[in-house]
Amino acid sequence: MGKIRVLIAKPGLDGHDRGALVIAQALRDHGMEVIYTGLRQSPVQIAQAAIQEDVDVIGLSSLSGAHRTLFPKVVEVLKEKNADDIPVVAGGVIPSEDIPYLMEKGINKIFTSGSSTEDLAKYIEQLVQPNKQQIEEPKKIAHIGIAVHSIDQVLPFYTDKLGLELENVETVESEGAKIAFLKIGESRIELLEPTVDSSPIKKFLTKRGEGVHHIALEVDDIEERLHQLKRDGIQLINDEPKDGAHNSQIAFIHPKASHGVLFELCQPSPKEDE
Repeated sequence: MGKIRVLIAKPGLDGHDRGALVIAQALRDHGMEVIYTGLRQSPVQIAQAAIQEDVDVIGLSSLSGAHRTLFPKVVEVLKEKNADDIPVVAGGVIPSEDIPYLMEKGINKIFTSGSSTEDLAKYIEQLVQPNKQQIEEPKKIAHIGIAVHSIDQVLPFYTDKLGLELENVETVESEGAKIAFLKIGESRIELLEPTVDSSPIKKFLTKRGEGVHHIALEVDDIEERLHQLKRDGIQLINDEPKDGAHNSQIAFIHPKASHGVLFELCQPSPKEDE
């Protein structure tokens, strides 16, 4: 396959195009061919240019607040011209509450002002060349870990008041913690009680008191996921997987990389996954 061809367009009445030019150059730096249509393009002009230039992807940018009208209109015109196989991605000043609406209207993905051009380029590559290795989304929230001083003291609230069923209690030596597992739907709540003073749970309790300690995301291939995160410069607590409860493999992302939330990646054992 030749170079990926991307049309960058600015629908609406934006007064400047610095951001669009930065994006265009970043995509060129990733080896893509970029056609930029300039300021104040109508949805019809954008769709027509995309078809004439035979592009693989359209990238829309808007700062003016007219994205709710103009972005879906581009998708509509592409459909009218039998060119709705051209995917559309978008970015700019777009409130998070507008993202579900725009995706429902046919925009493939929205990149907000906090997104990197690196992430945009990778997404376009995966969109156009799906055989390339993709980052799979986590399967589900495997569990939410809650730090407690004493499982015995707090358990009645979860079992008697919330009505959750206690599956079992297990001591995980690598974490210096005793863990009570409470099933809720396809996920679990895990109550974490420290068993040694050096336990990370003990340090958490001393610093913050009882409460949510971490959120665990289930993944299929934890080693590959850690490799992807390291490649993207994400700070990790564990560079390699380690043994967790139920014979799972686990690793933690540093909360500095995830805006203060401690995320655990969890690959369940084959037996548990069946």
